[in-house]
Amino acid sequence: MCTSLVLTTLQTYTGRNLDLEYDFGERVVITPRQFPLNFRSMPGLKTHQAIIGMARVAEGYPLYAEGVNEAGVYLAGLHFPGNAHYPQTWKGGAALAPWELIPYLLGSCETAAQAVEGIKRIPLLGVPFRPNMPLAPLHWHIADRRGAFVAEPMEEGVRVYSDPVGVLTNNPPFPFHLANLSQYRGLSAAQPDNTLNPALELPPFGQGMGAMGLPGDWSPASRYVRAAFCKANSVCSPDEAHSVSQFFHLLEAVAMPRGAVRTSGGRWDITRYSCCINADTGTYYYRTYRNCAVTAVALTEERRRGERLLEFPLEDSLRLAWQES
Repeated sequence: MCTSLVLTTLQTYTGRNLDLEYDFGERVVITPRQFPLNFRSMPGLKTHQAIIGMARVAEGYPLYAEGVNEAGVYLAGLHFPGNAHYPQTWKGGAALAPWELIPYLLGSCETAAQAVEGIKRIPLLGVPFRPNMPLAPLHWHIADRRGAFVAEPMEEGVRVYSDPVGVLTNNPPFPFHLANLSQYRGLSAAQPDNTLNPALELPPFGQGMGAMGLPGDWSPASRYVRAAFCKANSVCSPDEAHSVSQFFHLLEAVAMPRGAVRTSGGRWDITRYSCCINADTGTYYYRTYRNCAVTAVALTEERRRGERLLEFPLEDSLRLAWQES
């Protein structure tokens, strides 16, 4: 369960809520240009675009949930159970495991369009990182300053869609979410007109009534509509501080508080972290469920040039600032 957004003010901001019922060892990870990226069924990348994002590092390999490269290309994997399909065998030639997709595409592509062509061209194989780490069923949000796309690996093959909304959640497949928006075309940030009976005196009794009917639950379809509405009506100053603050407020509108969503296994889905990435500068901002303060990690030129993974454990403790009267 996740929500991904793309927002453009003067610069392009990308990011997501990661909603999950358990910790997966996540931390901010920078993969510098000279760190060798190896792949199971195709040649590795000895040099490549530098990458920053949230990942688990397993056996020295960055398993990214999402990231941005130094060219400004964003790629995020979101839960897509029941629909995601990875073939178990192929006839030979180049292929990628799903967990190799983000490192490979962000390492080798300078535009989102190039990443889309890579997804279309290179088969995805159902090969886990190791036997005790089952494959996550995913679809992907892809974006840069020019536009956004969605890629969904289905049984009939990978389906790629242009994304005019700049939002992705989970099931059903992406075409449903676009079609479903038509049911909410009457929503507005403004107060509604009295179209029921203009002859009656029916004054609004509070602000926000133009959005009555906006779904408030945490299902993927409802989160998609809510995120699309909030993003479409977003207003903020275009500077960095206001843009980053606004991005986190948009994510708040679809975040999961503990206790609201219980899984079939009896655990609580929560928004483990929210992130906002300035795709133009590579600055990765995040906050966690337990710490709402925003922490930034910069993809500096020095960090891009290195040869070793750089790992930044999360600032995950609540910090309270007391002001004396």
